[in-house]
Amino acid sequence: MKKVFFVVAFLLMNTLTFSQSSEEAKKILDEVSTKMGSYNNMYIGFSQTLSNEEAGIKEGDEPPINGEINLAGDKYNLNYLGNTFIYDGKKLYVINTGEKEISITDGDLDGDDGFIYPSKLLTFYKEGYNFEMGKLVNMNGRKIQFVTLNPIDSNSDIVKVELGVDAKTKHIYKLIQTGSNGAKTIFTITKFKSNQPLSDSFFKFDRQKYLSQNYTID
Repeated sequence: MKKVFFVVAFLLMNTLTFSQSSEEAKKILDEVSTKMGSYNNMYIGFSQTLSNEEAGIKEGDEPPINGEINLAGDKYNLNYLGNTFIYDGKKLYVINTGEKEISITDGDLDGDDGFIYPSKLLTFYKEGYNFEMGKLVNMNGRKIQFVTLNPIDSNSDIVKVELGVDAKTKHIYKLIQTGSNGAKTIFTITKFKSNQPLSDSFFKFDRQKYLSQNYTID
């Protein structure tokens, strides 16, 4: 009887500890959402690196991929992987400067491929995950509190996401996404500015501009 009591007590303590960890993690994410959602717009410079221990690829083996994004509400202007992505709140324009081609689709970037795009860095965690507290790490003189996000969908291509939040500013600093194939994608925010003076046309696609430069528009 005592053995059963101790097993039940142990399970209850574990459940309580996990619940507290989950509540603390959610509180941090809510603070991030409130803080970063209060800005009229944001400029984010970032770097992306990849690693896959099973394939013998370590972080730093390849040069980082750098990009930048301006966000205002649902709209964004993203430079990433040699392309420019403009989302005006209704349509997505993908501008391939190398091929001088432009594709236009209704709606935002699709995340069904299991990849967290830079435009989703501030919103992806709002649904589809359970949360728990991670480690508090000192990175370049900054205290970064990690929160671990575990997908609710057991068939997700993402095994887990570790989101690093600057404990002082409540800004996202780092995101580590681990895929079901063991590969890790690491985003690090290298520059951040808020409430920049942007023109009304900044998030609009200028069709005539690109037609005059002999772009093909699908």
